[in-house]
Amino acid sequence: MKVGVVQQTCWEDKQKSLAESERLINELAEQGVELILLQELHATQYFCQTEDLQYFDLAEPLQGPTTQKLSELAKKHQCVIVGSIFEKRMAGVFHNTAVVLEKDGSLAGCYRKMHIPDDPGFYEKFYFTPGDAQRTDLKNQNAFQPIKTSVGNLGVLVCWDQWYPEAARLMALAGADILLYPTAIGWDQDDTIDEQQRQLNAWTTIQKSHAVANHLPVLVANRIGHENDPSGQTKGSLFWGNSFICGPQGEILANANDKECVALVAEIEYQRTEYLRQIWPFLRDRRIDAYSPIVNRVNLRNNNEE
Repeated sequence: MKVGVVQQTCWEDKQKSLAESERLINELAEQGVELILLQELHATQYFCQTEDLQYFDLAEPLQGPTTQKLSELAKKHQCVIVGSIFEKRMAGVFHNTAVVLEKDGSLAGCYRKMHIPDDPGFYEKFYFTPGDAQRTDLKNQNAFQPIKTSVGNLGVLVCWDQWYPEAARLMALAGADILLYPTAIGWDQDDTIDEQQRQLNAWTTIQKSHAVANHLPVLVANRIGHENDPSGQTKGSLFWGNSFICGPQGEILANANDKECVALVAEIEYQRTEYLRQIWPFLRDRRIDAYSPIVNRVNLRNNNEE
């Protein structure tokens, strides 16, 4: 199956940003891509650089204008599109939400970002409520539930989620065929070149490791380019791009590097997952009887602390 990733610059004007998304989606569709991933909050610039009440006006309902536009494109090109919105779920409850549009334009499902950062330049806790379980009939209320589509079960996670092996593993155990990470991450421009490279390498490595540990292909769409700090207090955010597609052993199939406005394409084989899980049976050999301490915030007994 051909899959695609969009890496693009964004503007404050939603229509301009979405027009660029549409252009790159069209380019991917012309190449026969069946599944397309867009980056995190691709309809606007990354407003979480500051805490400002005015940006709540950017939020939309789940099936608002951005979702409707992606729905039209999914139906037009007969492909599945994974987009990203600033969702207003109700008054006072907002989410960073990935939406999945089926080939017929219908909303196949959504995933609301679970891990919410709060760091200089990434003040997301001010804007976003953490996600919750998508289905009330699940016995364990698993929020990490793949979304069923005509191109497979999509394990959609968002940005900061990408650092957590627990999230990827839970998606895999719930039947995900592929992991997808819409992302917005960049450098502190005051860091040295060496430190910037270490951060980029760590970011790439952790996501490739989710592919290896779960034997699943991974799609990553990251923002690219410089965006000003609206408050004028910092140098702004320099997003590093480097969107990529990798196979289930972490092998890089395609990489956008630091190019602006890229339509990235690769072919993946779901059947390879079954083969790899036979010769590298990580899931079989899990010691689930010994893992219960992982649900504790800390485990300090070895340090003689209660």
